[in-house]
Amino acid sequence: MQFKSSRFDRRSFLRVAGGAGIALALGKLMPDYVFAGVNTAANPVAEELSGSVIDLSIGKTPFRIDEETGKAVTVNGSLPAPLIRLKEGDDITLNVTNTMNEDTSIHWHGILLPFQMDGVPGVSFAGIKPGETFKYQFPVKQSGTYWYHSHTGMQEQLGLYGPLIIDPLEPDPFEYDRDYVVVLSDWTFEDPMKVMSKLKKMASYYNYQKPTVKTLMKEAKKVGFSKALSERLMWERMRMDQTDFADVTGVTYTYLMNGFSPAANWSGVFNPGEKVRLRFINAAAMTIFDVRIPGLKMNVVAVDGQNVQPVPVEEFRISVAETYDVIVEPEGDKAYTVFAETLDRSGFARGTLAPRQGMAAPIPARRSIPKRTMKDMGMDMSKMKGMNMDGMKMDGMNEDKMDHSKMKMDSSMPDMKMNGNYRTNSPIPGSKPVKHTQSHGIGNSMDPMMTQSRLHEPGDGLGNDGRRVLVYTDLKSVRPFNEIKEPEREIEIHVTGNMERYMWSFDGKKFSEVKDPIQFRYGETLRVTFVNDTMMEHPLHLHGMWMYIENGHGDYLPRKHTINVKPAERVSVLVYADAPGRWAFHCHLLMHMDMGMFRIVEVTDKLKGDA
Repeated sequence: MQFKSSRFDRRSFLRVAGGAGIALALGKLMPDYVFAGVNTAANPVAEELSGSVIDLSIGKTPFRIDEETGKAVTVNGSLPAPLIRLKEGDDITLNVTNTMNEDTSIHWHGILLPFQMDGVPGVSFAGIKPGETFKYQFPVKQSGTYWYHSHTGMQEQLGLYGPLIIDPLEPDPFEYDRDYVVVLSDWTFEDPMKVMSKLKKMASYYNYQKPTVKTLMKEAKKVGFSKALSERLMWERMRMDQTDFADVTGVTYTYLMNGFSPAANWSGVFNPGEKVRLRFINAAAMTIFDVRIPGLKMNVVAVDGQNVQPVPVEEFRISVAETYDVIVEPEGDKAYTVFAETLDRSGFARGTLAPRQGMAAPIPARRSIPKRTMKDMGMDMSKMKGMNMDGMKMDGMNEDKMDHSKMKMDSSMPDMKMNGNYRTNSPIPGSKPVKHTQSHGIGNSMDPMMTQSRLHEPGDGLGNDGRRVLVYTDLKSVRPFNEIKEPEREIEIHVTGNMERYMWSFDGKKFSEVKDPIQFRYGETLRVTFVNDTMMEHPLHLHGMWMYIENGHGDYLPRKHTINVKPAERVSVLVYADAPGRWAFHCHLLMHMDMGMFRIVEVTDKLKGDA
């Protein structure tokens, strides 16, 4: 359903009235996030579910994109799954029935609940067997934009995901007239297990954007042949690829907005002058998106379901599993394109905001393929002055002026080593040193020379075209969180992997190689520091508890359930361990998690070794 808000308590009335005419014409009320193409779509239309008891049925349903049809894992026969709308303070029962001949599950992403209701097979419950119904019951303790998805096998990639909206007890601290959910995702007609098998055999299988002689000549025209060639040879000696941004690309993926392909063009209507709330949810399995609406500025008002002090931007990066709420104010009798371009630029999801159905706006010009930099390897030239690299002095030099052909990227460098022994920690604003009490080792195919906070950076491929891009240091909560105290100890977790062998892990060990969980003491505040020793972005998700990003805003640190960690980045978060039980912690790139980038966090009264 489409919802409307007001300045003098039109909230209840106009939220419903705005879309009622279209909905009644169709014979029932339906959520606007699936209205586009509703008269011609071959796929079932998702419904909206609310109330204290909600019934969900998981099964397999034919799913069509453009001219091709496959089979999806669906909830109540639709993809995305139904929009579930709850109310803060209510007690909820969700009956989930498995009609398939394989196990399944639903995890309520970002929701605070008893760990037995979290929906992770092998961690918090046994899963839902064929023919069985599992009853999820929990009190609703929060409000905002969230989502839900399977935590079983590749079912999330196959379509088992949907939006979850929780209305607050008190009005949000911002105004809006119209409300849309925008679910971004990726779809492949290939068997996801075969996709992963191809990656294990050749990690670059889906990367059709690798450097060629043609791209070398193009680069040579910009910087000169000698420099272009030396840079190419440097990356080849390191067996690294400057275009390595996504494991799975538009070669096999179609990128969807509310279940619709770019050709199908999801659309939402508005009246000129209205404030429109867009609730973006990245429900993709493997894809990070850069979102913009050409001609419209966006006011970011909530992140991962939590209200933040408004930030005006023109573009933001939404990693897998994150949610961003923005307010836009479209004007005039014209359409606007909602454009979500993939991080690697191999494709996009697209929709339209317009005064009436059937209108469309131009698709923006596609941007060039981004390139990895020395900084993604932990080689920040500004931090390396005075060092010698095989006799090449670094004083006063930067990456653009370096002759890369003279650089030997191995452990023979006299002052810098690739085994992680040379590692610095740039200061995190507002943080204080604490006693380091737990570390889980280091293991990687090649460690960065340096790691540092990159919270202030928009990320590779962004920020070079004059547009204002959201960064994590922009985020500031609307109120202080009194539950957070000075941390008593720190846990450091390294994000590790071997891209050539397609192996992903934490601290150099796959989940299957680890016996003991990471332990939190119930009631403590601790600092968890993530160190990304890889050259890829990783959206890290902690179940059951908030992560407060130490981004320099003191008592107003933003809290999130998923944090996108950039290459060679060191990010510290504070965690208040107020949720006893066993919780999952993992990379939300589905295939990275499946390959071993997963841990169990156990919150208990006593830590191992306590007296």
